[in-house]
Amino acid sequence: MEWALSHRGGKDDRDRTPGSAARRRSNEPGWAQGLRKLYNSVLDEPIPDSFDDLLKKLDRNRDEQR
Repeated sequence: MEWALSHRGGKDDRDRTPGSAARRRSNEPGWAQGLRKLYNSVLDEPIPDSFDDLLKKLDRNRDEQR
């Protein structure tokens, strides 16, 4: 996601050498680490039951229409 937000299209120019992520992070502004922690904590949250129920209902409706 980090790459997708910062990449402006074109050739995939990510540095894949070992330690490249650590080097990039050492050049980041101070708030970037906090933002990364917040993003990762949201990814780890479970899907609320009401949202899960809605997704299941939509799947059933789609299956019935086929």
